[in-house]
Amino acid sequence: MKSWILLLLCIACCTAFPARIQTDIEKNDGKVAEEFLKKYFNLQTEGGRLARKKGSNAFSEKIREMQDFYGLEVTGTLDEETLEVMQQPRCGIADVANFRVFPGNPVWNKKDLTYRIQNYTPDMTRDEVDRAIQKAFKVWSDVTPLTFTRVNDGVADIEISFAARDHKDFYPFDGPYGTLAHAFAPGNNNGGDAHFDEDEDWTSGSVGFNLFLVAAHEFGHSLGLYHSNDPNALMYPNYHYVNPNTYQLPQDDLNGIQSLYGARTKPAEPSTPSNPTNCPPNITFDAITTLRGEMLFFKHRSFWRKIPNKSEIEHYEIRTFWSSLPSGIQAAYENQEKDQVFLFKGTKYWALNGFDIEKGFPKSIYQLGFPQSVKKIDAAVHVEETGKTYFFVKNQYWSYDEAKSRMDKDSPHSIINGFPGVGNKVQAVFQSNGMLYFFNGNRQYEFSMAKKRVLRLLKYTSWLNC
Repeated sequence: MKSWILLLLCIACCTAFPARIQTDIEKNDGKVAEEFLKKYFNLQTEGGRLARKKGSNAFSEKIREMQDFYGLEVTGTLDEETLEVMQQPRCGIADVANFRVFPGNPVWNKKDLTYRIQNYTPDMTRDEVDRAIQKAFKVWSDVTPLTFTRVNDGVADIEISFAARDHKDFYPFDGPYGTLAHAFAPGNNNGGDAHFDEDEDWTSGSVGFNLFLVAAHEFGHSLGLYHSNDPNALMYPNYHYVNPNTYQLPQDDLNGIQSLYGARTKPAEPSTPSNPTNCPPNITFDAITTLRGEMLFFKHRSFWRKIPNKSEIEHYEIRTFWSSLPSGIQAAYENQEKDQVFLFKGTKYWALNGFDIEKGFPKSIYQLGFPQSVKKIDAAVHVEETGKTYFFVKNQYWSYDEAKSRMDKDSPHSIINGFPGVGNKVQAVFQSNGMLYFFNGNRQYEFSMAKKRVLRLLKYTSWLNC
């Protein structure tokens, strides 16, 4: 059994296509989906015929299974949101809900394991590689009776190497931004070994791919863990960057590895329990909005709710409030004058009146005046003083006139010019007491519209009472 991380290339879209080209693109999307489902959800084809053939129950059922796993709206159809998830960076092993182990539950029958670094990537110094690998093993030894000792000669239990393209294990790498790495489950010969694609840009920071984070994930497979559908888990299929300096193993991974090897006498405390605390380490938000005086912080399948004059921060699954909403809300804003909150994901958006979804939604963002080149909104905020709503897309923002219900003709603008000091990308933003609060990475900026500048740099989680 092996694990490798796959990055499918996104298909660039133009504003208009000849019918034949559009048909070709749709066929290619179908091929991408079919290959994804065959690899990760055991989609079967019959007699070499394409399983995605119109009316195929098997194809639709696998789409539904995949949508349920990723917390998407379960429709059984290959919509844009589903295809987008299929094209995200991820590990190549099949998807399994919660923490699971490999078939047959392969584990090491000893507690003291050895590892050997066979060669090094030129992207990092040897010391940086050594520290990243050692730290990745420590993630698992901190919570189990396992120990990991490095050896320089002979054959180790876990052999670690960097290689490009065909490296003689029947699972060739595919160049930059494709498969990042793969690992074998515990066993003889190459059991437990981990291989990293030399064509990737390996780093000890946030640029490129962080070796520590990828190695810690792969070593989970080396010890016998499968994948988790918990987006906060280390064993979640998709790669995402978190700060390595403050990293601790989430609860789902802790449960999984201790089900195989047991706990240490004094196990380390997990950083992200099943019922998250107000301030989980390394948390970032997908979207933030106010709602009738409250504040909602969205992340993956859940949201935090801050109620005025109440010290306790509430935490809920999105589906417990809105069963028809998808997970992964990407942008949100409140228009207090209209008493509406708008939630965005992909090319769709929903309107809330209080906590009720208004009829007639979701609608398309193109009805707001966006061009077809815009595929999602990163963040949004309504500024009462100007009567404008600002939509942030990559390094630009669009200005929407709420009174006239149309996009300003001079849109888009550069974020750097319009909101100097907040960076060239916005992950989340909201307005409070006349100030705008921008979130990007682990930084929060307090911005004055009147002075057109950043006034303060704040702690990212300051609004969650911590």
